[in-house]
Amino acid sequence: MELKITTLAERPGLQAQMWAMKDLWPEFILNDPIGWSHFPRIVAELPEYVLVATDAEDNVVARAFSVPFRLHAEGRGELPATGWDQVLLWAFSDRRLGREPDTVSAIEVCVATDALGQGLSGKMLGAMRDNARRLGFSEVVAPVRPNAKHLEPATSIHEYAFRTRESDGLPHDPWLRVHVRAGATVEKVAPASMTVSASVEQWRAWTGLPFDTDGPVEVEGALVPVHCEASRGFAVYVEPNVWVRHPL
Repeated sequence: MELKITTLAERPGLQAQMWAMKDLWPEFILNDPIGWSHFPRIVAELPEYVLVATDAEDNVVARAFSVPFRLHAEGRGELPATGWDQVLLWAFSDRRLGREPDTVSAIEVCVATDALGQGLSGKMLGAMRDNARRLGFSEVVAPVRPNAKHLEPATSIHEYAFRTRESDGLPHDPWLRVHVRAGATVEKVAPASMTVSASVEQWRAWTGLPFDTDGPVEVEGALVPVHCEASRGFAVYVEPNVWVRHPL
């Protein structure tokens, strides 16, 4: 596929098409309150950290979001256990307080449903690395959502994250494998990277499942079971991710 990758700052007219791009995100993921409240801010305030890929007909086929933040601020230094949610909060807190960022974190790499299977995710990851380097950074970190973990939700993320193939020693998970091939190292697990808490009625609407008994519920697309408290009327999903580091 002929591909052109630019920042949204360079081509702001692609914003509407970028948002309209069809993807495979489960609906419950879109209801993480931190992501829901901060994603539009990335586009509005940090368009130079938003990458958009278009095909030969100028249709948007992929997007990639990242944010700059200060990892080595007082009280930080370590990649947080609360992963994706925390790095978004740090990025916009640093922006408000005028802290100089020293690191870029990946937030999303997403490919349109009709362009899957053509290696676009790896190209977008490479473009994100190049963009961070162009902006003066020496490292990109990523709270990676392993894209095959949902096939085995009962497996411990601590085992899954470091599972490798016997043939070449690369990660078992395809998306982690793309990162490692691009030069990243798998560092640690973020056990509480994203939290979605909602009523059982909302979970029923999102998933079509009954959510009528207490205990774990396996949901399509979820990396771990959702904890349901049907007797109390709510359910909570705490998603683990895997931190990787990309030196530039």
